[in-house]
Amino acid sequence: MKGFSLLELLIAMFILIILLSVALPIYQRSVQHARETVLKENLFQMRRAIDQYTADKNVAPQTIEDLVEGGYLREVPVDPVNLEKREWDPVMGDDPNSNEGEQGLVDVKSLAEGTDTDGIAYSEY
Repeated sequence: MKGFSLLELLIAMFILIILLSVALPIYQRSVQHARETVLKENLFQMRRAIDQYTADKNVAPQTIEDLVEGGYLREVPVDPVNLEKREWDPVMGDDPNSNEGEQGLVDVKSLAEGTDTDGIAYSEY
């Protein structure tokens, strides 16, 4: 009779389960690391756009949408850790170009909860 015995099939399934149990956590870690890298890059680009806007217009932007309207960003980036939402925590502060102490957007933080793989809170990036 040609074919596999039940024992051979069980051994093959057992080997497959072992391989999957090793590969799945590695895959999940790499996906999480990729999301954290994209989050850092999105924050860097928004902070760079805030600085460029402030230098060009001699006034700090009031919202992230001002950066889009001014052509400094194509669109508001997504927060890959915070369920792909386009929501950020704007940090308002003293406008460095204002003599009257006006406020403007000086930084952007993530609204994602939790910590990254190094134990740093996403809101601290």
